[in-house]
This record gives sequence, C-alpha cells and structure tokens, in this order.
Amino acid sequence: MLSTKVMDTLNSLSSKKHLKYTIYLAAIIVFFAIILIPPIIGILIKAPEIGNFLNYPELVNTASIAIVNSFVIGLIVAALDLFAGIPLAWMITRSKSRWMSILDTLADLPFIVPTAALGYSLLLFWSSDSGISGLFGSSIVSPGYILVMFLHFTFSFPVVVRVLVGSMLDYKMEYERASRTMGAPPLTAARTVTFPILKPSLIAAYSLAFARSLSETGATFIVAGLLFQNGPVFIQNLKNDLTAGAITTATYEGGTVFTSIILIAISLVIFGVIRVVGNRMRLPLGFFGKKLPVFEKKLSYKKGVLTRNTLALIVFFGIILLPSVFVALPAFQAITQGTNLVDALTGAGIWASFWNSLLLSYVLGVIVTLLGILAGIPMAILIARKTFGNLPSVILDSLMNVPIIVPSIALGVSLRFFWQGTGVPDFALLVLAHLAITYPYFVRSMSAAIERIPIELEDASKTLGAKPFTVFKSIVLPLTKYSILSGAIIVFTRSVSETGATLAVTSTLETAPVLIVNWVNSIRGVGTAIAGVNQSTVGLACGLLILFSFIVLFALRLLTKKKGKA
Repeated sequence: MLSTKVMDTLNSLSSKKHLKYTIYLAAIIVFFAIILIPPIIGILIKAPEIGNFLNYPELVNTASIAIVNSFVIGLIVAALDLFAGIPLAWMITRSKSRWMSILDTLADLPFIVPTAALGYSLLLFWSSDSGISGLFGSSIVSPGYILVMFLHFTFSFPVVVRVLVGSMLDYKMEYERASRTMGAPPLTAARTVTFPILKPSLIAAYSLAFARSLSETGATFIVAGLLFQNGPVFIQNLKNDLTAGAITTATYEGGTVFTSIILIAISLVIFGVIRVVGNRMRLPLGFFGKKLPVFEKKLSYKKGVLTRNTLALIVFFGIILLPSVFVALPAFQAITQGTNLVDALTGAGIWASFWNSLLLSYVLGVIVTLLGILAGIPMAILIARKTFGNLPSVILDSLMNVPIIVPSIALGVSLRFFWQGTGVPDFALLVLAHLAITYPYFVRSMSAAIERIPIELEDASKTLGAKPFTVFKSIVLPLTKYSILSGAIIVFTRSVSETGATLAVTSTLETAPVLIVNWVNSIRGVGTAIAGVNQSTVGLACGLLILFSFIVLFALRLLTKKKGKA
C-alpha cells in the first residue's frame, strides 16, 4: 500500500491539468517519435524505388495476388480465432478447477515458440512422416494455402485468448447474475449482458489477430510451399531473388515498399470499418428469434457444457498446442540419450551460445514489457476516454495498428534504414524494434479494458471529492488489473519469440529465436552449416525455451492471483 504522504503527493500532482495533459502529450510524442514514424519514414526513404518495381508487370501482378491472399487469410483466421477462443477463455475464467491456471499458461505456449521454429514444427506435424501424416502414409496437409491457414490460426489464437481472459477476469459478474435471476440460461445471459459489455475487447481481439496474421514472415515462408504467396512471403521471395542475382536491389526495395504501403493503407481502412461496424453491431442477435435461446439453453447445462468444453479442448490441444510444440518432442530423445542434455545443462560446445541468447531474450523481453506498460497506459486512457475528442481517438486507434501490420522483416529493415548512422547501439536498436512491434498489443488490450468501465463510475467518484489519481487507483486499476497482466504477457511472449525484425536490425546480437532459426536453417541446408546441430538439438533448444518461459508465466500468474486474494 502507498503511504498517505505519497498518496497526497500523487493526488496533488494529478489534480493539475497541465501535468495531466503533459503526460498525455508525452505519450503521443513517444508513440509518434519511437513507435510509428521511424518504420514509416524507413519505408518512405525507399519509396522512389517503386518505379523500378512497376517496370515488371509480372512481379506487380504476383504482388497483387499475394496482398489479396494476406487479407483473405487474415480476415478468416481472425474470425476462427474469435469463434474458438471464446469457449476456451470462458472455461479458463469460469471453471473452478485447480488445473485452469495450467491451461491458462499453456494457452500462451504457441506465442513463445520462435515463429520460424513454429512453422517448422507445423510442417513436421502435418506434412512429414515423423508427424501425424505418418499414421496415414501420406501428407495430411501439404505446404500451401491450408497449411498457412493452420499456422496463422495457431500463432494468432493465443492473442485472442489472452485479451479475452483478461477482459473476463476484470468483468464484474453481478450484471450477469442479475440476468440469470430473471430466468435467463447462462449462455443467454452471457450473450445479452456479458458480451455487449465486453464488445470493445472482442473487437480488439479480432483486430489484433488480423494484424498478427498480416505481419508474420518467417513461419509463413516455411509452410507456404512453391505455389502460395502472401504479402510477407512475397517480400521474402524478393529477398531470395536478390540474393540469387535474379533482380536488382532497386527492384527488391521497390517491391518491399510497394507491398508494405498497400498492406498498411488497406488495413487502416479495414480496421476503421471493423471499429465502426463492431461498435454498431447489436450482440443480442434478436433476428434469430426464439430458436437461439432454446439452443443456448441446451448448451448452458451439464451435457451441453461438457460437450462445449470438450470441443474447445480438442481444438486447443489437437490443432493449436500439439502441432506448436511438436518440434520440441525430439528433446525427449536427448533426455533419454543423456549426452545432449548434459552438454546443454553444462553449456558445453554450441550450448554456451544458447544460454547467452536465452538470457538476452529474457532481459530484452522484460525491458520492452516495462517500457510498454509505462508508455502504454496513458495512451490507452487517452484513446478509450477520447480525451482530445472522438476523431483524434479513432485516428490514434487506427494508427496503433500500423507497426503490427507491417511484415516484421520489412519493419526491421525500415527501422535499420531510419536509425543507421545515428550511433544507436545494437541492443538499443533491438529494444526500439521490439517495442515498436509489441507496444500496440498492450495499448489495444488496455484501451478495450478501460472502455468497458462506465464513465459514470469515475464521474461519481470525482463528485464525491476523489482526486484523479485516487480514481485511477480505486476504480480503473482494480477493474483492469487482469487486462494489464494479459497485455504484459502478450508483450513479453511476443518479444521473446520475435525473429524477423531482430534479424533485420542487428547482426551482432543473437537472441534465442534467432539462434534456433539459424539451427533450423542448418538442418534444412539453408545458410551456414553448424557443427553439432541436428533435429534433436533443435528440439531440445525449443523444449528448454518453452519450459523456462512456461515457468516464468506460471509463476507470474500464481503471484498475481495471490495478490488478488490479499
């Protein structure tokens, strides 16, 4: 608890309007100067090269098809994420089982696996003889459109679940209980009372899943196959053509800028439509008439709940979790053999670099998470409470998506263009790059949480004499604490797993995902061969990364729950 003297000081400071608006202005400056403008200027620096790219009609046509593929997959996958994520988030937050904390933590694991390793894992699971395809004698899901859909569903699903879990934990059950006392079945009460209140979080979850799908590069490239391209894969193929000498540097840069600008422009329009349509949509869905409540009644009680939960768990474990961690299963071979495990634990040979990279990843993740929270809360309040008016709030909310729309490799390259020659150390470049990628996740999650709080609660507190800081501490913070935790977890796990932007901004520092990607490429015969690296080594490295991240996240949840009970 804060001492009375400190509280009085903070209340006194919070009552000064010029200080409040200075904080908001600082949040806006940080967003534009560090998060938004650098990648945009980095892209625009190379905008003149678009002319070179437009001289190749076949490439332009391919880019157009790839961009369409990006939006089709993104919109469909985000809808599937929401449809599958709501039942799991509901089970995690409403079940009284002691195992829910473990399930809650497991839901984040696909977010922890480095994206390139995740793509490799799904490729092994769905398409190789060592995976589930081995049971049928042929590939179940071949590389291409469908496997990309599976992949994007896998890595965007945790974003949706994390946002929804935070919002449901913050939600006050009294509203729903009041509806149920009037005879409404649990699901009808949820549809007519709970979900309309949680609508900002549903919109935020859908938007973040959509944005996440648009930006992923490394994992998508691994599972795309020869006949499929979306925006990020097209950019990666251009880079490969440049390396092979098939196109010029000007054509590569022009194609990267052309694709990135179109992705950003169309995405901003789509996000605006999602926000407007979503806010106007009535969730009770009365046009279904009397059939929907009857159906909901069947799903609200024992057999229906069991069926619903079973399907949610089957989807999560069978389509999300098992394919995600399949690449780590060779870790069990390493444990049984003993040699690799001893080398790993003692840091012998190549494992010394693994532990250094793991430490770098966690230090980087913690710094980025703390910076994201400090800079993100004022911006979230500004957007949710429309401090400077409705239009500026909508504009800021839309611009917040730009850094996570840009393909991560393009964002890293653009940041390098912007910061090169400034003398910024490589570690600081990593912090800036990871902050640009992760900051919007926290702000979108937090602003949706604040938007759910009736402004009348804050106004009533102020009329009773409460100062702004007291209002924040006694009303806003208790009603959003789980959303803050959820946003922090998204930022931390996203930072720990980031690969593309890290590779683009620095060649001297190697985080754990970059190291694992280099090991995966060594196995696949791409890039430099690394002595001592095999599938068992990669599996053990992924297994250790997942294990330690699981322990960190699980411990954080336990500490948070204990504090919540105190």
